[in-house]
Amino acid sequence: MYDEQQHPEQGPLAGFTVGVTAARRAEELGALLQRRGAAVLHAPTLRIVPLADDGELLAATKELIDQAPDVVVATTAIGFRGWVEAAEGWGLGEPLLARLRGVELLARGPKVKGAIRAAGLTEEWSPSSESMAEVLDRLLEEGVDGRRVAVQLHGEPLPGFVESLRAGGAEVVPVPVYRWMPPEDLGPVDRLLEAVVSRGLDALTFTSAPAAASLLSRAEDRGLLDEVLAALGHDVLPAVVGPVTALPLQARGVDTVQPERYRLGPLVQLLCQELPGRARALPIAGHRVEIRGHAVLIDGELKPVPPAGMSLLRALARRPGWVVARADLLRALPGAGRDEHAVETAMARLRTALGAPKLIQTVVKRGYRLALDPAADAKYADA
Repeated sequence: MYDEQQHPEQGPLAGFTVGVTAARRAEELGALLQRRGAAVLHAPTLRIVPLADDGELLAATKELIDQAPDVVVATTAIGFRGWVEAAEGWGLGEPLLARLRGVELLARGPKVKGAIRAAGLTEEWSPSSESMAEVLDRLLEEGVDGRRVAVQLHGEPLPGFVESLRAGGAEVVPVPVYRWMPPEDLGPVDRLLEAVVSRGLDALTFTSAPAAASLLSRAEDRGLLDEVLAALGHDVLPAVVGPVTALPLQARGVDTVQPERYRLGPLVQLLCQELPGRARALPIAGHRVEIRGHAVLIDGELKPVPPAGMSLLRALARRPGWVVARADLLRALPGAGRDEHAVETAMARLRTALGAPKLIQTVVKRGYRLALDPAADAKYADA
């Protein structure tokens, strides 16, 4: 997890907290984020269940062996391997491989190509972008009217892909190798939702459409959907690996950011650009102060701050240089009740965490203000 001693030179995401909803490759994504300084909150919103004994996969396999497709699209390496392994378990491994040798076999990316070749097969084509959109474009340009296209699925039904093929006149045979199911333990998902609603996250990442749909479904079940959508619309950045993953969020009116290349590395790099750009930087008491998610950068040095202190600091930073009354600061404190002494206690801890007491001035009988540099006062006077 996040090391509070990290400094920004060790990672552009230092001071930010990022939620990870992935089931597959979550450790890889979490490690990429942590290496760049982020704190990571992981809650898989789905689990992947193999369908080795499932009638749908067996029926699709027999159907393709009995009646050859014109094209087979392999979408994931683990899914393609799972299909071949399941067929071998049913005694259909050789008939399936024999059938696949005689068709146009398309691979979504290099990992899928590796799985295809490990099975003794050769793909006819694979897009450089690793994008299903490019696979779809190729098929539609070739013409699919009257053609039989088998699509190996990996948990998600790829609705836009399948529907576009059918609209072009293709007969589509879905090959469902895995199925997405809700996690057995919903506790981590509920904690993730609470972190979204409380703005305890700066960004939330999604690597599959079912993961996004599952999170929204759980939020709805708990009566939190409106609050979650509001947070994702303003304060918590929703970052998706690609356009298909964004669909469930877009359907709820949530705008997302996504990298140009639909991979984990570019997704993390996108966050490295977006989150620091959203942080507020102010000239205060001769220092450059940048307010991040759970920490503050003072002249480039990272200062972790408790949640109550961050709430106070954000309230002060909304109108830099202006006096904020204790009553208003009390309302900003989560669960503080009505005792204004709670503000004084949290303020003392905030000043200790910052290590620069002069950043925040006490205005007797009125409240507190950020000690904005005189040159900046005019800029924020009408804020």
